[in-house]
Amino acid sequence: MLEWLPIFMFAGVCGALLLGYPVAFTLAGVALLFASGGILTDNFDPALLKVMPERVYGTMSNQTLIAVPLFVLMGIMLERTGLAERLLDTMARLFGSLSGGLGFSVVVVGTLLAASTGIVGATVVAMGLMSLPSMLKRGYDPSFAAGTICATGTLGQIIPPSIALVLLGDVLSNAYQQSQIRLGIFNPKTISVGDLFVGALLPGLLLVFLYLTYVWLRSYLNPFDAPAQKDVHKVSTFEVLSSLLPPIGLMVLVLGSIIIGIATPTEAAGVGAIGATCLALFSRRLSFAVFQEVLVKTLQMTSMVFLILIGASFFSLVFRGYGGEELVQSLFEQLPGGAFGAMLLVMAVVFLLGFILDFIEITFVVVPIVGPVLLIMGIDPVWLGIMIAINLQTSFLTPPFGFALFYLRSVAPESVKTIDIYKGVIPYIGIQLFVLAMLALFPVIVTWLPSLM
Repeated sequence: MLEWLPIFMFAGVCGALLLGYPVAFTLAGVALLFASGGILTDNFDPALLKVMPERVYGTMSNQTLIAVPLFVLMGIMLERTGLAERLLDTMARLFGSLSGGLGFSVVVVGTLLAASTGIVGATVVAMGLMSLPSMLKRGYDPSFAAGTICATGTLGQIIPPSIALVLLGDVLSNAYQQSQIRLGIFNPKTISVGDLFVGALLPGLLLVFLYLTYVWLRSYLNPFDAPAQKDVHKVSTFEVLSSLLPPIGLMVLVLGSIIIGIATPTEAAGVGAIGATCLALFSRRLSFAVFQEVLVKTLQMTSMVFLILIGASFFSLVFRGYGGEELVQSLFEQLPGGAFGAMLLVMAVVFLLGFILDFIEITFVVVPIVGPVLLIMGIDPVWLGIMIAINLQTSFLTPPFGFALFYLRSVAPESVKTIDIYKGVIPYIGIQLFVLAMLALFPVIVTWLPSLM
């Protein structure tokens, strides 16, 4: 019975979260309860808990994680100062005369907004408030409009610079070093957040291309679902360039500095935060009140991330103290299919957990448990990270529990039924499953660019 305590710990966390308890306190609280019970029954070594202060200090001094508040600041700045709304208006006027034009605009703007915020909820809510009323007013099919917004909002999981990839990169880097040391390699290779950014480029662009293709096919085959607009005011080339170039230039500057190798992801995040602030200043939309709101939102989001990280660190410490890592490795080794079978099981579990846990909790709780074991079995760390990110993206879209569906439901008008949202996302779920299958069959789609770097 004692060897199954790690499984009971994990089940206890999931149960407490379903009851509505805060994530960070649930992780730490369940770990503390199991550690206390183990100490009282002489089944847990209390000396292990002395490591916790060092773990907290390691989190505080982690250079990679400094990128989190900077990327959050960049995204919130672009959102709160109306730059994304102005871009959406320009794109809508540019493509509005075409059937499906608003759908194209939503995908393009949503991709840029997702890349800048990296938070699924923020992107879905922002796009829902900005574009859904306009699409409905112009006669778009409610399910088509809702599905496009939900799917585009989840692109923040995979389009770099994504906060999800920053956190995954840091966790996988630690897991990769652990796996190599356990294999007897005492001069271990490293992977970085930059490797994940580069590895995500082709899959992310493939998803955007397939989204745009679906919008075009849907509007071509059934133009009544996405009617062309006759009263569209013409937009000048200057308006298009002035709206499109600043956010694209910012993304290129951030990603380009990482890919070329002149900046680390943390340094590039600083460039992005300053660049977004400068764009807001030049657009004359940055007041003191807005700047204060951006800082408060950034502080709230950053505090949440780091509090969850500390709770997850405590949980993983107790989990390993009970031999959880060895239990997981033993279970994986007994599965038929070797590394493929283990990977398939992990992907299924991560997909289901995406219904009840946010990507932050899954990254900090699940990946440190299964990551080292999968990497010991020979799985490429960059490919593993991208597969998990797209898997979670699909989970967040899948009815009836996908987070993105709830986020859009909270801001959608009553005329949009919940069943409309469910129906609208099904084609996009198919697209994401197709991309997952492509990456599983051809890992080189992910690994080729990082190998060149």
